[in-house]
Amino acid sequence: MGAVAQRLDQGRISFERTNDSTLVIHLSGPWHLQRDLPPISLLLAELGSRPGTKRLSYETAELTHWDSGLISFLTNTAEICRARGITEDRAGLPEGLKRLLELAEAVPEKKGARSEASRVSFFTRVGNATIGYGLSVNEFLGFLGDLTVAFAKFVRGKARYRKIDLLEVIQECGPNAIGIVTLICFLVGVILAFMGAVQLSQFGASIYVADLVGIGMVRDMAAMMTAIIMSGRTGAAFAAKLGTMKVTQEIDALTTMGVSPLEFLVLPRVLALVLMMPLLCVFADLVGILGGLFVGVTMLDLSAGSYMRETISTLTMVNLFGGIIKGTFYGVLIAIAGCLRGFQCGNSSSAVGDAATQAVVMAIVMIVVACGLFAVVFNFLGI
Repeated sequence: MGAVAQRLDQGRISFERTNDSTLVIHLSGPWHLQRDLPPISLLLAELGSRPGTKRLSYETAELTHWDSGLISFLTNTAEICRARGITEDRAGLPEGLKRLLELAEAVPEKKGARSEASRVSFFTRVGNATIGYGLSVNEFLGFLGDLTVAFAKFVRGKARYRKIDLLEVIQECGPNAIGIVTLICFLVGVILAFMGAVQLSQFGASIYVADLVGIGMVRDMAAMMTAIIMSGRTGAAFAAKLGTMKVTQEIDALTTMGVSPLEFLVLPRVLALVLMMPLLCVFADLVGILGGLFVGVTMLDLSAGSYMRETISTLTMVNLFGGIIKGTFYGVLIAIAGCLRGFQCGNSSSAVGDAATQAVVMAIVMIVVACGLFAVVFNFLGI
């Protein structure tokens, strides 16, 4: 009798020869997929060592617990027996296990089904991806339409939401984000100043670093960097919170009570970002200019007064309000991405993390695309 040594908390298999043509398989211990199960190669090795095997039977007196891992092993054993012309005797198996094996073999697998499923043509993959993107765009447009209706109700004063929720989201999107916005935008101003100083100092035009930093921060960089920060910070938080509410069926409860989830949950978040993003952009403009001032005073030997006078003379109200308009629009995109992915979240805990990741990616992509479109439109208008 040949035995295979394994841990006691795992399924075990051993073989016994009653005569030259009969092989008895002893199954013992717990057979669970979570544990390392004996491979089918052990049976193949045993049959290879005795090529004259004509009959195979089972002995399961020491078998404790089992799941589909044992069924898979026995199904593979049956296929080997049929291929080698060996008679399989299942009398030693538990009744429940025998019935499950009969159900598994009731509808035989189509020959070549697995290989056909794995050989998907290039055009099929492209078609499936196109259909998936089309459905995603349809869901986005539907969500945008529902949000527009909810905003129209807000304008008429008929939207159902709690003002305390709006104030809490404003606190989270505004004052609580000042620290990280200050750090990032100050460093961006420093980087822009360094980049300009390397080139402009060659021509004795170091003072124009103030122009470069001022225009760059006010027109584009302050709004974009603030939006990217808020995408990773606030957009992900929106998706995670709404996704958790969907997993715990709180959103379904609101629908059951006749309360629109878009009005109650999404509208306060969109309003909070629309109100806070312009203020954060103005603050980021100031911090970025201070970052350039720091470089100009410490590295370029410019006075603070001359640097600020050059900055003020360069900036216009068109530049300032252009950046504020961009930041406001970016805030809407962040809120839509976070809330949409939260509503599309699956019904598991892992799906919440996936929704948060997808919200950040979606928001950043839309922000970059919007920034490019703004650049084209502003150039066309001569701004």
